[in-house]
Amino acid sequence: MQYLKIMEAINEQIDAGLLAAGNKLPAERKLAESFNTTRVTLRESLALLEAEGKLYREDRRGWFVSPIPLSYDPTYTTNFPQMAKEQGRLARTELIDAKLMPASRRAASLLKVPPLSEVYRVDRLRFLDERPVVVVTNFILPKYFPDLLEKSFTSSLTTLYREEYGVIYSKTRYRVSTTSLLGDTAQHLRATAGSPAMLVERLNYDQHDNVIDCDLEYWRHDAICIESMAQLSK
Repeated sequence: MQYLKIMEAINEQIDAGLLAAGNKLPAERKLAESFNTTRVTLRESLALLEAEGKLYREDRRGWFVSPIPLSYDPTYTTNFPQMAKEQGRLARTELIDAKLMPASRRAASLLKVPPLSEVYRVDRLRFLDERPVVVVTNFILPKYFPDLLEKSFTSSLTTLYREEYGVIYSKTRYRVSTTSLLGDTAQHLRATAGSPAMLVERLNYDQHDNVIDCDLEYWRHDAICIESMAQLSK
């Protein structure tokens, strides 16, 4: 089938380094002409490469070669910039919004609080090498963090909790699933609505084994590789 041959041809160029990470592909019309095919067939090839994490699409900007994904361990409690730095990557975070509001149904279920209980909601956009890769929404129990909204969110929550409240993450329960980028989340990530994504859902405990917050991380699926080490008993 022609779309598979086109996919293999582009894949070979990526693997050979002829199309480097971050490179923008030619416009779909020109690319279709170079393969002597239709844009419909070309898009089938590009969609398969996107599903494999070889390419990513930015809304109204076109197709790009995906960088090497960040090795991501959901049980790793260090902050995002430190995780990126240890892998030779540059990370930064922008605050989207922070407010006190009724918990969503999902947050209330995770935090085991009554429906509509007030929680802090903190939305942030994280960049890896200046590419937006993940939208993170934290739902935080106010009783452990009074006046949280008066604090600066320029550092990680891990650092903020420790330095301002003496609270340390000690345990995390996590769940990883696939989803799609929609609405504001897709817009923040400059993604086309419906693009594939990884959802990392974490429930976090402090040093006294209290549930203190949960977070939902919507990742561009090509931006991370989920890895974790298991210690097996002898």
